[in-house]
Amino acid sequence: MVTETFWDILSNQDRQKVKEFKKYMDKFAINFNLYKDGNFIERALPFDVIPRLMTAKEFEKIQKGLSQRIKALNLFLEDIYTEKKIVKQKIIPEEFIYQAKGYLKELQGFSPSKKIRTHINGIDLVKDTVSNEWVILEDNLRVPSGASYPLSIRNTFRKIYPDFFEKMKIKPIKDYADTLKQAMDYVNCGGINVVLTPGRFNSAYYEHAYLADITGSKLVRNNELLVENKTLYFKNYNGKKVKVGAVYRRLDDEFLDPKFFNEESLIGVPGIMEVYLAGNVAIMNAPGNGVADDKGIYYFVPKMIKYYLNEEPILQNAPTYLPYFEKDKKYIFENMEKLVIKDVAEAGGYGVMFGHSMSEIQIQDLKTIIEANPRRFIAQELIEFYDEDCYINDEIVQRKADFRAYVIMDEEPKVWSCGLTRYAIEAGNYLVNSSQGGGFKDTWVVEA
Repeated sequence: MVTETFWDILSNQDRQKVKEFKKYMDKFAINFNLYKDGNFIERALPFDVIPRLMTAKEFEKIQKGLSQRIKALNLFLEDIYTEKKIVKQKIIPEEFIYQAKGYLKELQGFSPSKKIRTHINGIDLVKDTVSNEWVILEDNLRVPSGASYPLSIRNTFRKIYPDFFEKMKIKPIKDYADTLKQAMDYVNCGGINVVLTPGRFNSAYYEHAYLADITGSKLVRNNELLVENKTLYFKNYNGKKVKVGAVYRRLDDEFLDPKFFNEESLIGVPGIMEVYLAGNVAIMNAPGNGVADDKGIYYFVPKMIKYYLNEEPILQNAPTYLPYFEKDKKYIFENMEKLVIKDVAEAGGYGVMFGHSMSEIQIQDLKTIIEANPRRFIAQELIEFYDEDCYINDEIVQRKADFRAYVIMDEEPKVWSCGLTRYAIEAGNYLVNSSQGGGFKDTWVVEA
C-alpha cells in the first residue's frame, strides 16, 4: 500500500522537477571527497530522487534490535577497559581484544563521562532476499558519517515535492539535531559543545559543518583549541578563552592528540587526551571504540548481547566465519569461491574480496595469507540483498543498496527514524560505500 501510494503520486509529478531537484541539491554542494591514486578529488556526492520506502512496522523491529545491540556494545567497551569480565569468563578470546587495531591499552582503567562510549553509532544493514529479514553487516562506533545527507535531501524533497508529505504519513526526521545536542549535553563536563574537524579536505567536511550548525555547536579546527591546566578551551575571534565541555571529534584516534598518539599529526589537539583522562571533557565517540569496529569482534556481538543483557539477539549478523577457529577455517578454505573475505581492520569497502570474482591463483594466495595470519580476516556468506529503484541517466534502474541506521546514546539508545540508504552506481556491484563512489538516497519510514 505504501509503495503503491508513492508511485501513484510520483507518476503525476512533472519530470522537469527532477532537474529542479538536482539543481537545488547542487547549490548546497553536498560533497563526499575521495582520495584516489594519491590524488584529492572534490566531488558532489551522487544522490537519487527516489527514496527507500519502509513501513513503520518494519522499522520498529530494526529500532528494537539496534537499541539492544548498542546497549550491549557500550557495556562491552566499558567492560574491556575496566573489569574485563567478558575476557575473564572466556566469552571472547583475550587475543581478539588485545590484537585489535583499535584497542588502546593506554586507556585501561578509565571510564568516560556517564560511562557512555558509543555516543553516535552507524550500523550497516541489508535486507536478505532469501529470508526477507534485515541482517547486520558491520558496526561503526568510531566516527560514522552520513547522517547529514538524508537531512539535506529531505529538506529538498519537501520543497520540490510537497504532495508526498501531504498525502503520505512520513515520519519527520528533524529531531536528529535535538537528539544529538541532548547527547552532547548529557556527557558535557562543563563548557560549550564543539565539533572538531580536520578541515575542508576531509571527505565528510560538509557534514562536520552541517552538524555543528544544526546543534548550535562551534565548528573548530585544532588551532582554535588550547589546553591549559588539564582544561580545554576554545579561542574565539577576539582571543577570549571559552571552556569546552564536549568534543564531537571527526578524526580518528591516531590523529587526535600528537602528544598521546601519532606525534606527526598536524590536525590533532596537543594535550586533549590529558584533559579527557582527567575527566574534564567528553570526547564523542570515545577513544578506543575502534576495537568494537574490528570485524573479528563483530563475530562475537550476539554473544555480548546474551552475556550483558541476558537476551537473544533481535537482529542477526550475516553468517560469519573466523579462520582463527580451525572448524571455521576448514569451511572457509573449502568454500572460498562463494564467500566474501574481509580484512578485519579495514573500513569503507576497502579490504573486501569476493571469492566468485577471484582467480584460482588469487584464491590460493589468499589461503596462504590467511594461514599465516588467521586473526586478520573474517569470511561471510554472500548476502543476496535487495536492489532499490534508482533514477540514473533519465531512467529507473535497479541497484544494490544497503542501509546505515543511526543510534544516538545518552541515558538510553535512540534510533533515528531515518537513515542513509547507499546504492551502487554500477549494475551488479555489491560495494555501495560512498568511499567507493556509491550514491545516497533518503529513507522514508511511513505509517501504513
